[in-house]
Amino acid sequence: MQLDHYSTIFNKQTFPVTVICENVTNAPNIGSLFRTADAFGIEELIFCGEHIPLGRKMTKTSRATEKIVNFRQENDAIEVVSELKKNNYFVIALEITSKSEALVDFKFPKQKPIALLIGDENFGVSEGVLKLCDTVIHINMFGQNSSMNVVQATSVTLYELTKQLKQS
Repeated sequence: MQLDHYSTIFNKQTFPVTVICENVTNAPNIGSLFRTADAFGIEELIFCGEHIPLGRKMTKTSRATEKIVNFRQENDAIEVVSELKKNNYFVIALEITSKSEALVDFKFPKQKPIALLIGDENFGVSEGVLKLCDTVIHINMFGQNSSMNVVQATSVTLYELTKQLKQS
């Protein structure tokens, strides 16, 4: 028998993970990131950039999760990453680079809080921010496309990250 939302019982858990969104500006993507953050028990979402649409188009997709997920808006991703590094966060960029490591091979640190950095829907994570990261990971792609939607990629990564943290 299929369960509905009211009869499904999951154990609530929060993981020491912050997701930093650098210039993610598509309202449906932002709404979906709230839902994803809620689903994976993320501590905080940080939106960096000047034009973050948090209005009606976003709330149509978020399904009210913006009311329960901790989030904040900041202008400068470099300042946010620098602040988190001072607070002992391990900063991981989700981006394809010449030195990035495949998600399937990456072992997430379990002794430090983690900041997962995702980038602009069209241009990815900026070079300036990439230089500050402790490591860069990517999702192996097996089709013709070299990337996926920022929310899909974040969901895949948070699934693997929380799976590893839960096993510790």
